[in-house]
Amino acid sequence: MCPSSLVSAVGFQTIPATHRIELCMKSIAALNRGNKFPRMELRANGRQGMPHLFSGLIASGVVAAGLFGLGMVAVHLEHSTILSTAPEQFPLKKQGLAFQRAAARAPRVLPLYGSSELIVPPVPERASIFFRTAPTGFQVSPVGAGGASSLSMLQRIGALGSDFRGKKLVISLSPGWFFKTRWEGYNGSFSLMAASEMAFGTALDFELKRDIASRMLMFPTTLENRPFLEFMLKRLASGRLLDRVVFCALWPLGKVQTTILELQDHFAAFHYIRHKIKPASQCYLEPPDWPKLIGSVSGTETADGENVTKASSGHQETTLGRRDAEFRKGMNASMGWTDLELLLRTLTSVHAHPLLLSMPIDGDFYDHEEVSRSARETYYTRLRALVQRYHFALVEFEGHDEDPAFLYRHQSHLTAKGWIYYNRALDDFFHGRAPRR
Repeated sequence: MCPSSLVSAVGFQTIPATHRIELCMKSIAALNRGNKFPRMELRANGRQGMPHLFSGLIASGVVAAGLFGLGMVAVHLEHSTILSTAPEQFPLKKQGLAFQRAAARAPRVLPLYGSSELIVPPVPERASIFFRTAPTGFQVSPVGAGGASSLSMLQRIGALGSDFRGKKLVISLSPGWFFKTRWEGYNGSFSLMAASEMAFGTALDFELKRDIASRMLMFPTTLENRPFLEFMLKRLASGRLLDRVVFCALWPLGKVQTTILELQDHFAAFHYIRHKIKPASQCYLEPPDWPKLIGSVSGTETADGENVTKASSGHQETTLGRRDAEFRKGMNASMGWTDLELLLRTLTSVHAHPLLLSMPIDGDFYDHEEVSRSARETYYTRLRALVQRYHFALVEFEGHDEDPAFLYRHQSHLTAKGWIYYNRALDDFFHGRAPRR
């Protein structure tokens, strides 16, 4: 029956049928004009909108499937070309994670993290070149950048997380990190992808992330154009319950950001492999004669080809050690020790099997700077004590503290001799032997 608001039910029954239909149609029109039937309109609009909704879902699914497929192709290429990319150093490798992850998963590749000593000088004894053809059964994959430090390395290792579980890797330490209260080189080695993946990943516990975030916030220039990451790092660093709740609530947005960065990284890797990759060197076994190699690079001249000129004994007695107190004060105040412990905690959390190599202090340089050997000894002692707490292997090359042929003077860069000693330690470590000093 039509609505009875216009006529009574009794009166309605007495109206002829044709008039009843006409009266019902007028009533419905009047009610529609008064918005009395919104459900009828919604259903009609809903039926009209359903095809558009399904079309959007189908289009989104096709795009997602296409991106996933391209990503899988890129991952396959990253792993299948590891023999070509492992020894190389290029910006995408150090700023992204795709090539680092491929190296971490390759059984015959030893990742090596360090600073500018992995890049310059380009001597043939450098590990990435020396092991390019896998003469002892493995290649070295270097990841180094000028100014890199423990803080930048731990973000990359924490970002890769489970990829390093049970994996051998090597960390090259520069003594200079521990002689300054603040290491400015971190700004140039910062990686947005590594920082985001570390912060929003699940490899590290909340307490370790909090301590890392506190250090990262001390370098605000790296976060100037990354407001979301900065905001989330502040939530991590505060330690307050409310901030922790906010971090957890916004964590899905962080995962979305890292997913987008990962896709961009894989597409960039795909482009690099397609257009810039170099042919892989043919691998062959040729075990090196370490004593012969060491003998061939040992000499009495400095790395710069100059003879060592020591101060006279009388001069040494009066001046050497005059700046010991200043040296110890700067070393004890350095945040490098904090960053190194954060790195050791990160290596423990991801269950990696690391070897730490420390270049020796340039003793000849510090002798001329009036810093005695006994003062420099405090660096080696403190380094050993810290690393031993985490039960990791360490070779500090302390015996070459005053070896002028081990380092380039005034620089923390290895000479041919220094690299031969490094390479022997890498070979021992990879094959399960105790690294020799």
